[in-house]
Amino acid sequence: MKRLAAALEHTVPPPLIGALCAILMWLICGMPPLTGRPPLLLIPALALVVLGLTVDAAGVLSFRRARTTVNPFAPERTVNIVSSGIYRLSRNPMYLGMACILTGWAVWLWQVQAVLGVVLFVAWITRFQIIPEERILTQKFGTEYRQYRQRVRRWV
Repeated sequence: MKRLAAALEHTVPPPLIGALCAILMWLICGMPPLTGRPPLLLIPALALVVLGLTVDAAGVLSFRRARTTVNPFAPERTVNIVSSGIYRLSRNPMYLGMACILTGWAVWLWQVQAVLGVVLFVAWITRFQIIPEERILTQKFGTEYRQYRQRVRRWV
């Protein structure tokens, strides 16, 4: 079982995991039509999607400014710890942004079971993406990264 878990680390692109969770959410809700929703649902759903896209973009821009990799398959190529901007609030804003987008989708689907997709996304990303990244960054940056982890939460 440990071998399987290790084999799944950094193997599936996080956006693909997000897309699969979105599809799963739609399926477990009985594939409801995407039109005909109460118009008021559109406001919080879109607000969450826009928030998610903004947080995600802020993370990518911070990495670009720091000239470090955004490649989720190669955390060992990180050249420095990014701790400014959005990274003062979350160690994983790109994943947090994806979770916000999925939450907006759950609001639009308007069924309680849709939240399972968000929970699954957070659990998968934490176990197979974030924890391995943290292990690699701790090995590479030592005390600097441990101090950053103490100051800033993993998600929010």
